Amino acid sequence: MPKMKTHSGAAKRFKKTGSGKYKRSRANHSHILEKKAPKRKRRLRKNSVVCAAETKRLDKMLPY
Repeated sequence: MPKMKTHSGAAKRFKKTGSGKYKRSRANHSHILEKKAPKRKRRLRKNSVVCAAETKRLDKMLPY
């Protein structure tokens, strides 16, 4: 039986927490930051948790 492969694109973007949830970084914080408000840029710095509906799909992509 062949091994399951980790989805390398998902592995770069998501990290699993101790409780089994997935952390992700927010979009829109890489370029064109001049026109974005400082309050918005501060909020985009923080990580967030992936919603429960997407967690099942990530479990398949990240088996290990």
